[in-house]
Amino acid sequence: MKTHQNKIEKLISELCPNGVEFFELKDVASIKRGQRVTKSQLKAESEFPVYSGGVTPMGYFENSNQTANTVTVVKYGTAGFVNFIKEDFWANDVCYCVKPNENLNNKYLFYFLKNKQNDIQLQATNAIPAHLPTEVIENFKIPIPPLAIQEEIVKILDNFTELEAELEAELEAELEARKKQYEYYRNELLMFSERERLEWLSLSEITTNTKNIKWKETDDIYQYIDLSSVDRNTHSITDTLEISSENAPSRAQKIVQKDDVIFATTRPTLQRYVIIGDDYNGQIASTGYCILRSKDNVLPKWIYYNIAKTDFNDYVESNQKGSAYPAISDTEVKNFKIPVPPIEEQKRIVSILDKFDALVNDVSIGLPAELKARRQQYEYYRNQLLTFPESKTSDKVRK
Repeated sequence: MKTHQNKIEKLISELCPNGVEFFELKDVASIKRGQRVTKSQLKAESEFPVYSGGVTPMGYFENSNQTANTVTVVKYGTAGFVNFIKEDFWANDVCYCVKPNENLNNKYLFYFLKNKQNDIQLQATNAIPAHLPTEVIENFKIPIPPLAIQEEIVKILDNFTELEAELEAELEAELEARKKQYEYYRNELLMFSERERLEWLSLSEITTNTKNIKWKETDDIYQYIDLSSVDRNTHSITDTLEISSENAPSRAQKIVQKDDVIFATTRPTLQRYVIIGDDYNGQIASTGYCILRSKDNVLPKWIYYNIAKTDFNDYVESNQKGSAYPAISDTEVKNFKIPVPPIEEQKRIVSILDKFDALVNDVSIGLPAELKARRQQYEYYRNQLLTFPESKTSDKVRK
């Protein structure tokens, strides 16, 4: 990448030795808002995607009002988000469509605005929803080097983007393969025939009752574990909220203890489950969790690994109720039966699964970290390639 940067620096010194002109965007591009369509006008079978305030289409419409390879900047909601639409589409009225004049390469325009996306977003209002005033995008300054330099930068960044996408696909495929391998061995280790000489007990038979908090009787501050607090990949608690009797959500009710296994009963096939550690002993979980507190004859980790099995997920899928917001009751969860071998056998199998779990979690954490590092590297070089010395002259590029 350094070689590419040196090539750009050489081109700049040859083609614009006095620096690069900066222009307000309105002087080098047309900036127009899209036109409103409502959800009632959208049809799944229609041809053209409708882009509004997000990365993906909000739906499909029978007509298009923009051509492929158009740069958009969101006006409302995710105000300042920069996108590049590669197909004919309908632009809704919550985004600006930015089209360059003959002195500005379209993809160069996208890469520059994307590189400055954070700066643009910082100029959005704090209203609900946030919005980006027209004058902000119109007056945003952009350097206009000669087209030869713009085209070379686009070529470099296109190649780098393609390489990044390939790497991301490879890493995600590796992660998925590791997970499937782990799930196979976990299912094998926990596979017992009902004809074998061991007990098959329902979760209700091997767990104890738990208590809800009485908010009127406490002034303490707690960490609240809601449905979004549990990471589905690592099965760990990530973000929690501090709550008290004054601001506790109505669903903040269940007191959890160390070694409790909690399983999300709302959209249960998403498999949000975790075993409570020391950090969250005595804290509060949402009523959207079923709390599984094991009795003495069963290891907490034995329950944890058994609800990770494929047959448990199949069970909750067949017993959940509702289509838009499916859920399963605590009672139904606790009706599920698992094999309960002697405690020493539980310890042996749990020890093996702990080692597998640690390996998979290392991969689950390590691969996203590598992806993040590569993206940061890409953003660094993109910024370097799109940073120019400003010319002192004031000649304007005309539309």
